[in-house]
Amino acid sequence: MARSQAHRALPAELLASAEWQEACRGRNFARIFRLVKIKAGIYPSRIAALCGMTPSRVGEIMAGRRGLAHIDVIERVADGLRIPGALLGLAHRPWEIPAPARAEERQPEPLAAVPDEPQYTEPAEELDDLLALVDGRATHSTLTALRSSVQDYWRRDNAHGGATLRPAVVGHLRYAGRLLDSAEGGLRHDLQGVAAELARLSGWAYFDARQYSTARTYFTQALKLAHAHGDRLFMANVLSCMSLLTTYDGNPNDAVTLACRAQDAARAAGEQPLVMSMLHLREAFAHATLRDAQACHQSVGRSRDQYERSGGIEAEAPSWVHYFDETKLLVDTGIAYARLGEPARAEPLIAEGLRRENADQRRGRAFHAYWLASAQLQLGKLDEACTSAGLALDLTAAIDSPRVSGHVRELHRRMVPYAREAPVLAFEQRMRDTLG
Repeated sequence: MARSQAHRALPAELLASAEWQEACRGRNFARIFRLVKIKAGIYPSRIAALCGMTPSRVGEIMAGRRGLAHIDVIERVADGLRIPGALLGLAHRPWEIPAPARAEERQPEPLAAVPDEPQYTEPAEELDDLLALVDGRATHSTLTALRSSVQDYWRRDNAHGGATLRPAVVGHLRYAGRLLDSAEGGLRHDLQGVAAELARLSGWAYFDARQYSTARTYFTQALKLAHAHGDRLFMANVLSCMSLLTTYDGNPNDAVTLACRAQDAARAAGEQPLVMSMLHLREAFAHATLRDAQACHQSVGRSRDQYERSGGIEAEAPSWVHYFDETKLLVDTGIAYARLGEPARAEPLIAEGLRRENADQRRGRAFHAYWLASAQLQLGKLDEACTSAGLALDLTAAIDSPRVSGHVRELHRRMVPYAREAPVLAFEQRMRDTLG
């Protein structure tokens, strides 16, 4: 039997077509092989060579006299024809995931460098001492209180930024860790889930402070706790956070890898459309940073398709993904386009997202106003860009988020070529008055 041979990727228009996607969803290999022949010009003898089959077997499949059922053969076809695993209900294929970049090949950070805060962990001895005064044994009421605290922390994080929350969140995580030492049975299992949420929240707070090394440590802890808890969907959530962090940290190849692994973990848990929609957009961010337009657009399309499958219904989705509504889909799609360098696509989506968002979502609105200004600046709309940047600046002054304030400062630096223009002069004065 012939060995599978490599070949170039199938045409993008074929992969995006409804006919192709329907054939792949149904694993209709007769139709798949016919489309490969007609649309890609790959004839049965070549299909046979690529997929490690005999030409006669390929002919029988195309004629509908024979099917494919064994998973190893289906995987061989996916690899031979370069069919993305997700289309056939498989995990990402090895060739879909970029190899980790070597240190000397690290991509530059997409945003201009803003000095990180010193890497440190806040001293939490006082909080630990206070928490140690309690009984130290987990009860169901303890779990309820911890879960309520997590929900409140997320609300306050979005309203005010994460800097002032870090000592309390890390203290609660340590407290949950001590409770785990003595908990047993179902209570221990539930505590692992709460501890995983606290670890992810700790990682997010450090990420928002641009302390990427410390954030990565907490995300890794969250991943281990979620694994011990047996929650593959939450593992996917943590991997998606690590993908976003890695995009910011200047290594988008690894960010693509992490986003793909997140999708595989979610698929293994029983594909949840709303979760998958969010995960595909995290992958789109990484592709956009790499300026891979085709891959970015494909990821955006898959995100939109999954959102439509979900019907926007949150009831069956885990609570941590309920934030991902139609407004978030719009604005994140716009951000992906802005990262990609397609500001004309980005501007109306981000503007509509900002129009819909609640006023109390200050950190998110500041971040989105920055991206709207960035798209408008790319389009040469200087007045509009300065107006949007002013909104971002006003919102940034009301929160404690080094990540967002770093974005605003970077945007100001990008306005240097227009430094003598009146809108820029006015914005610069507001910068001095607000951020110093």
